[in-house]
Amino acid sequence: MGASLRAVRALVLLSGFYLLGVVLLAVLAGLDYAAFTAGLHGPALFKLAIVSVVLAVPIVRGMLMLRTPKGEPPAGVPVTEAQEPLLWQTVRDTARQVGTRAPDEIVLIGEVNAAVSEDARLLGLRAGTRRLYIGLPLMAGLDEMQLRAVLAHEMGHYANLDTRLTPLIARGRAQLIRTIGHFHERADHKVATERAKQEKKAEARIAKGKKAKAVDTTGQGALYRGMARIYTAYGKLYMRATLSSARRQELAADLASVRVAGRDSTASALRELNALDSAHDFYMGSYATLGVGAGLLPRPGEVFGGLRRLLDARTEELEDLRRELSTEPTSPYDSHPALAERVARIEALPDDGRSGQAARPALELLSAPGEALATLEQAVLTPQALALERVDWDDLVHASMTHYVGQGAQDVREALTAEGAGPGLATLLDAVDADPAVRWRITDRFPKSEQASAATGRAAREFARPVLRRALSQLVTADLTARGAARWQLSWSESAALRYPSEGFEEQLGLALDAAVADLPDTEPLRKLVLAP
Repeated sequence: MGASLRAVRALVLLSGFYLLGVVLLAVLAGLDYAAFTAGLHGPALFKLAIVSVVLAVPIVRGMLMLRTPKGEPPAGVPVTEAQEPLLWQTVRDTARQVGTRAPDEIVLIGEVNAAVSEDARLLGLRAGTRRLYIGLPLMAGLDEMQLRAVLAHEMGHYANLDTRLTPLIARGRAQLIRTIGHFHERADHKVATERAKQEKKAEARIAKGKKAKAVDTTGQGALYRGMARIYTAYGKLYMRATLSSARRQELAADLASVRVAGRDSTASALRELNALDSAHDFYMGSYATLGVGAGLLPRPGEVFGGLRRLLDARTEELEDLRRELSTEPTSPYDSHPALAERVARIEALPDDGRSGQAARPALELLSAPGEALATLEQAVLTPQALALERVDWDDLVHASMTHYVGQGAQDVREALTAEGAGPGLATLLDAVDADPAVRWRITDRFPKSEQASAATGRAAREFARPVLRRALSQLVTADLTARGAARWQLSWSESAALRYPSEGFEEQLGLALDAAVADLPDTEPLRKLVLAP
């Protein structure tokens, strides 16, 4: 479907919203007129008129929404051509190859994403300022040809006038959502008012020693909800129509990528996006923000820049993510076709002879990648985050893990103190030697599963034993790290690991913990291994 036909359809769908409003207003007016001509007078006619006016208000308010709401753009750093000449040249070359006007602004953002927008005016009839958003985490995972494929896809949206039609489509969606919301608000208010009225009557009856009736708001707000259902039905039609068009636009933009970057680079870029999206989420949760609880962040530029370290270390996992594309069927309300479908369409195209094109890392298109990453942090992170202490990765991992283990150990110490076993490892072992049963009383203070709570005797001890062992291990770890005898070690390929004082220490510790939680406890191995000077 060409841009002109899509524009006509968008206008028709938007007009349908106004037509629906006019029809409903006419129906309300017609009912009032029919009631009047049928001889209805007095309070009944007045009440019907009031109901019609109240129902008409949300309809008229929705129709009078003349300004299209603008969403918040992603936080980022605008870069000029003087600051990033190579990136701008690449974008301009890509736009020329696609056959469209290049963006007026480029904004670097902190997402695994690229997007375009246009401040079109007069419902998309007049062009406006074009902006291209490029995620630095995205660039960290792509090479130059893959990035060109992504850029060509976004320029394809410009060429197909997708961004020009966005305000028109967004206005219709916003008006429908607002109108439906108004009706639901009025229905909820009606229910709340009736509930309060009935509860007040019930309280008065109870005060007089009478039995109160149950609150029943059935049927309250039914007219409002009925009107909301009418608009919801049209909203579903509107969404299905506009989003089916959006899915076709994505496929058309993919073809622009193939023309510019080639079949293989385009397909690999989409596969890489699938891997990068998961890797970035994992990185941000497990590395970049690991130290926030301890008041720490990595060095400037590393909050987003450290992703590259993870990508280099987890090649096998990323390869699996590149292969395992989602095959979930597309919903009528999805804005994009399934990624597997897009890749399959591209890879089914004839070989264009551009496989194996040599390409540098996409970040090398920036004049100073490290500075760009650091500047992005200043624009994206909150003031609270920017105020945190900045440390090297090794120190961040050790300090963070020590902090979290210490928090867990504090919970254990509180349980020990409550049972009179003291707050530390040494006092606990003394208490165990004096009364082995104290161990099970301590574990009773920790959360239990339903099965563990119901168990008794030997079965209860078997549920409690791993809990006790884990608590002892936390105390040992907290003690060793506090004395500098053990250190948490950073790993980009797997979870952080505790580096013990000597080779074989971990195995000896496991045996000592087993001895301490046995039915006949022996605390001596743990004393010698951990507490001996």
